Formats: sequence, structure tokens, C-alpha cells
Amino acid sequence: MTVESHESSSSPSPRPAAARLPASDGVANGSPLRQRKRPSSSSRPSSDLARPASRARSPQQTVDWEIPRKTLHSSIGFLTLYLYASNGNPRNVVIALSLALAVIVPCDILRLRSSRFESLFERCVGFLMRESEKKHTNGVIWYIVGVIFVLSVYPLDIATVSILILSWADTAASTVGRLLGRYTPPLPRSIPLLPFVPFARLPLAPRKSLAGFIAGSLTGAAIAIGFWGCFAPTRDAQLYFHLPAGLAAAAQEALPAQLAEVVKRGVDLVQATDLPIGRWVGLGMLGTVCGLISGTAEALDLGSLDDNLTLPIISGGCIWGFFKLLEFFTGPA
Repeated sequence: MTVESHESSSSPSPRPAAARLPASDGVANGSPLRQRKRPSSSSRPSSDLARPASRARSPQQTVDWEIPRKTLHSSIGFLTLYLYASNGNPRNVVIALSLALAVIVPCDILRLRSSRFESLFERCVGFLMRESEKKHTNGVIWYIVGVIFVLSVYPLDIATVSILILSWADTAASTVGRLLGRYTPPLPRSIPLLPFVPFARLPLAPRKSLAGFIAGSLTGAAIAIGFWGCFAPTRDAQLYFHLPAGLAAAAQEALPAQLAEVVKRGVDLVQATDLPIGRWVGLGMLGTVCGLISGTAEALDLGSLDDNLTLPIISGGCIWGFFKLLEFFTGPA
């Protein structure tokens, strides 16, 4: 009895729980391994702590390029040029667009009121809509209203250019803004309309970028120069730049003799080449003005007003005002 009690008392005691863990849990050959300490947040280098949050890695956001929508948006410009070149009657275009509007508006009202019709509508043409439009008025309605307005109010060539700006400059500004906007600063909230007049300012959309503004301006300038310079040179009389009479003679009298001789030879050389320098200067001035108009009109923040409505109306009105100003100084076209 004594031996048995001794043997039972001397039997090996069970191993601690840590020793029975598998090797994958930090035990090798029956002995626990030393666990590697994980660096805590306080052990980071000071350079990492001082790194700005803007440089922290974040998952790259997917850019919605709106390819079907932009394709339809841009194709309207080519159709407009075709109708202008084929001497299409703008009255017939206005009637056709008005009939289309008479169908689209009731459908849009029904879409906003009936979930069943909304599902059917978005299944058919939802790929042409933005997410922000699915609970609000469809942008196509404002597009058609803007086109009808410019064709009914403005001269035909100015109305055509304003539609081209809506079709192409807006597309260029949106696409380049999505592509390169993160590399350029956002636009300011407002810019002065008149110098030294603090209360006369144009509100801009800070969500839009400088890259988009430059793209819209360059596209608007190219549209104006290409249309009035090559496609439909109907306003050359207004765009041709002439030196005021007597300016060269007055400059020669005011300048020293040697410099006046250089100016005289330069004027004679330009006149002898028969190059349309005056027309180039006029087209360059027109492109600069129209580019700034289209870029600014595209970047305006007018609250809940859709840019499909405001862009052709504002750009066409400003371009018409520019030609009226030229007409005041140079005479009618």
C-alpha cells in the first residue's frame, strides 16, 4: 500500500496548458517559442507621425467616365454642324425639339411619382443618367430647353456656337477635370466681375478644378476660331483688325528717327506680303474672349440651375454682346 501510494504520488503531473499547445501556436519540440513583439503606434518614427494625412494611402476611387452619356452629349455638336451646313431651318428644329419635350416631360414626372415606371425607365435609359438625376429632373430636359432658347433668341451662327460649346466644351471640361483635376487646385468660390467693385463677383463651383476650366476654355476658343475662321466666315468684316488711320504716322513722329524708320519699314513689309494679319489678330482676340466666356460659364455655380440650361444661354448671350460691342466700333457685319 505504501509503495502504491508512493508510485501514484511520484507519477508525472500533467503538463501546463501552454506546453500542450501545438507547434503552430508558438511551441517547438515541447518548449514555447519567444513571441515577436509587434511595434506599437508609439514606436513609429517621428517622420511617419509627422506625415500629412493627405499623403496617407487610401483606396483609389473609381472614376465614372460616363462614356455613353458623353458620347450622346458630344454627338449633338456634329448634328448641329450638319444642320447648319445644310441650311437647315432652325424653326423646324425648334418644333421637333418641342414635340420631344412634350413627351419627355410627362415621362419624367411619371418616373418621379411611380416606382414601377421608374424601374422600367431606368432599365431602358438609366445608363445615360447620373446618380444625382435619378431623384431629380432629368438633365435631358434642361438640355433641350437651352437649345430651344438659343435657337429662338440668338442669331443662327451664335446659337450654333453656343450649342457647340454646350456639346464639346462641357464634355472636355468634365473629362479633363476627372482625369487631371486631382493634380490641380480647385477653383475659387468667386471671381470679381468688375475690378475694384467688391460686391460684383461671379460665383464659381469649388468642386470644379483648374484643369477642367482650362480644358473648357481652350475648347471654347477652338470652337469659335474654327467656326468663324474656317467653317462659316460670316463675320470677317467685324473680326478684321485695322490700324487706326494716322496711327503709323503719329508713331513715326513721336519716335526717334532711327526707330521711326524701323517701324515704317516693318509696316511696308507687312503690307507688301498681303498676309491677312488683321484677320489673324481678330480671330485671336475672338478666340481669347470666347474661351474665357465658355470656361467661366461652365464653372459657374448658380445653385440648383442645371448647367445644360445655363451654359448655352450665358455663353451665347456674352458672345452676342461681344459682337454688338465690335459692331459699335467697327460697324455692322
